[in-house]
Amino acid sequence: MPAAPATALHDLPAAPLCVGYSGGLDSTVLLHLLASSRPAHGLRAIHVHHGLHADADRWSTHCEAACAALGVELTVIRVKVAATGAGPEAAARDARHAAFASALGSDEVLALAHHRDDQAETFLLRALRASSPDGLAAMRRWRTFGRGRLWRPLLDIDRDALLAYAQAHGLAWIEDPSNADTAFDRNFLRTRVMPLLRERWPHASDALARSAALCERTDALLDDEDALALANVGLSDPRCLSRMGLLALPESRRARVLRRWIDALGLPALPANGIERIEHEILGARDDAEPVFQWHGAVVRAWRDLLFADVARAPLPADWHAEWDGRAPLALPDGDVLALDGTAGFDTPLRVHARQGGERLMRAGRSHSHALKQVLQELGIPPWERERLPLLSDGAGELLAAGDLVHSARFDAWLRGRGARLVWRREGETHAATARDGN
Repeated sequence: MPAAPATALHDLPAAPLCVGYSGGLDSTVLLHLLASSRPAHGLRAIHVHHGLHADADRWSTHCEAACAALGVELTVIRVKVAATGAGPEAAARDARHAAFASALGSDEVLALAHHRDDQAETFLLRALRASSPDGLAAMRRWRTFGRGRLWRPLLDIDRDALLAYAQAHGLAWIEDPSNADTAFDRNFLRTRVMPLLRERWPHASDALARSAALCERTDALLDDEDALALANVGLSDPRCLSRMGLLALPESRRARVLRRWIDALGLPALPANGIERIEHEILGARDDAEPVFQWHGAVVRAWRDLLFADVARAPLPADWHAEWDGRAPLALPDGDVLALDGTAGFDTPLRVHARQGGERLMRAGRSHSHALKQVLQELGIPPWERERLPLLSDGAGELLAAGDLVHSARFDAWLRGRGARLVWRREGETHAATARDGN
């Protein structure tokens, strides 16, 4: 049976608290509960202004007044909701969670007001998407989030109990008219499906939420073994796994390991058919096939024994080039940076450019030049690294370096003579090529 709101804070943390405050019924009750349970200086709130409704400014004003009355500091964060293939609900949620994560302090706890009916709806939505037990576990009461933790203290409380609490305490809240729009999946479940289920089975919400809790327990039992399996197939670059190692795992374990890996990388959750597509299109592909699977701005690729996942990034434009004297870091068009450390700069400016094909390089200790393509293949540089590889050439067109991966004999001697180092810094990632030495 659902609990009373007064029991919701049984695990109230001692850490600083931040409430995600929309101004709706649920977050209004949560804010009031927390403000009544600890000094206001240990509590703050964040309101995310999505700008999706004509009354969004008025809602922000309401939240400011409500927080001021409780003596709670409020931060209003304006976001832009970018259209994605996942739909408007998911896009708004992603923008909101990104705002929360960026604003959350170190070791701070973000309290969100999801309740028992929300949990039942989430369980049904994920069941309809053929989710595995970890997905059917739906929303956890506690999990890591940003630089701190996320806490959902109302998961055992149903909406009727929250409404009764708000009315008993004379609270005022916002009614978002979009909550009645059944074009959104969750609203359709809430307004059309759940009332029918409760008409036949009055405790349907409780039963579905209980099933989610049982799936969470099952998932917890499997979690330690998943972590061990992921460690066994992992390589030195966390974005890379061994394909052979994965294929040696039982199929059911492999699916869990892949989901855990994607989650650990902070990438969008795989779509319902994501595991199936990775299994059939990526893992079993030929070593030289270079298959790719993309979803919601993320990508999984395979090459040789590597399975690679990251944010999808554009290659360096083929017609791009720049003159560079090495005195300051050079920003590349794809967000990467090329820098020269340990010396004031080059004697004469050099040319930085994208690969065109057919480049050759004279390496130290070699009697003749080699095709750059062959050198990169021998070094085990994956194709996705080569697409973004900045080349450094002198005025006569002689190739001196391919990023910081390989240098010509002449350029290597120049660097050594000055104690200098050429550094190719990738945007938001570590050196993918190091995976060849090794979710």
